[in-house]
Amino acid sequence: MEVLLKGYERFVAFASRLQSPLLLAIRLYWGWQFAQTGWGKLHSLEKITGFFTSLNIPFPAFNAHFVAGLEFFGGILLLLGLGSRLVSVLMVGNMMVAYWTADREALISIFSDPGKFYVADPFTFLFASIIILIFGAGLFSLDALIVKRWLKEQAV
Repeated sequence: MEVLLKGYERFVAFASRLQSPLLLAIRLYWGWQFAQTGWGKLHSLEKITGFFTSLNIPFPAFNAHFVAGLEFFGGILLLLGLGSRLVSVLMVGNMMVAYWTADREALISIFSDPGKFYVADPFTFLFASIIILIFGAGLFSLDALIVKRWLKEQAV
């Protein structure tokens, strides 16, 4: 039994070392995806404003600018791992609004027909944002570098 426990401890230690590389991969891929969608929205604000108007989103022009900027600049911040949890909170809210306004049927059927929920466009963006919100940016990020430097200064 002791051999099994030691083996399991080694496995857990190894698997734990994969957390930061996984968070880096998520940040790089989904940060890039957010930046690309934001860039696209920034270059077609009139179309996005019209789409938001059709969804009855209040202040559609303001929200089109806000969402485009959030996705573009927030995506870049996720890529860098800077302010990742704050950005993720905003991205989670953004994706929940996307579900509520553009994919409401998928959102409502989360328990009755989960397939509709996870094939909807906002799902993977929402899921990536939740992961970064909960676990942070990981060791390979500007957030970690800033905290490390701050702790070093506090020790002096």
